[in-house]
Amino acid sequence: MKIAITGATGLVGQRLVERLYPAHELLVLTRSEAKAQGIFPASVYSKLKILAYIPTESGPWQDCISGCDAVVNLAGAPIAEQRWTPSYKQEIRHSRQGGTEKIVEAIAKADQKPQVLINPSAVGYYGTSETAIYTETSPPGNDFLADVCQAWETAALEAQNHGTRTVILRFGIVLAKEGGALAKMILAFNTFVGGPLGTGKQWVSWIHRDDLVSLIEMALTQADWQGTYNGTAPNPVTMETLAQTLGSVMKRPAWLPVPGFVLELLLSDGAKVVLEGQKVLPKRTEEAGFQFKFPDLKAALVDLLAS
Repeated sequence: MKIAITGATGLVGQRLVERLYPAHELLVLTRSEAKAQGIFPASVYSKLKILAYIPTESGPWQDCISGCDAVVNLAGAPIAEQRWTPSYKQEIRHSRQGGTEKIVEAIAKADQKPQVLINPSAVGYYGTSETAIYTETSPPGNDFLADVCQAWETAALEAQNHGTRTVILRFGIVLAKEGGALAKMILAFNTFVGGPLGTGKQWVSWIHRDDLVSLIEMALTQADWQGTYNGTAPNPVTMETLAQTLGSVMKRPAWLPVPGFVLELLLSDGAKVVLEGQKVLPKRTEEAGFQFKFPDLKAALVDLLAS
């Protein structure tokens, strides 16, 4: 397959490229050619093509979508890395909705349209709760992230109007030691100051990065997959359980919780991503035949920390 990938330099994108190359012809669309070339050096990825683009702007880059068999659109501004100022909230929305609209615009213009578009969303679609259980058929929440996810998904589903099969994967918290929430927790535990973030009662709907990449691969090849699937492991845990399990695997104490007000001072509204959660089950994902290699947290953490 010829596959165009945006967001390939990110936590999930890098592993996806590693998995797909060289069996598939890959085209990486990136804001920074230099960064992409550093991550995917020509000495290793000699057949990989890198093309600079501005995700939220139309341009000649859109011509490259014609003739691709698939597009995996992983681009988007980080959600929990900084304060949600009004301008950054606009960037979060525009990078997802606007970027996806430009991908779909390219599909609409293409003489040879992609067979499939794989587009992420997030479990933030459902809002937050300590008691509710969410599946793919649950209604959306009514906070900022839920609103962003709805707009993001609506933009992606427009590709169906151009004959392109569209799969939306609602990502949970992606576990990888190279980045994201787990990397920050590992750093804290290594200095013996690890513990749950906030009250510890909030749900964490997590997924091992390799399972998420396998889910993307399956969505690329299964012609009957269409619509929304949860990209979360079948056994979500509370933040307290996550911290205790990580401490057990690392042989470190998990006694020092990080108070919610500290995160709120650092991240403002962005702290909601880790201080509030939702219990999300991958019901439709499993019904479609996907088998998780890491359905349980402890086995996932053991694998991640050993690799």
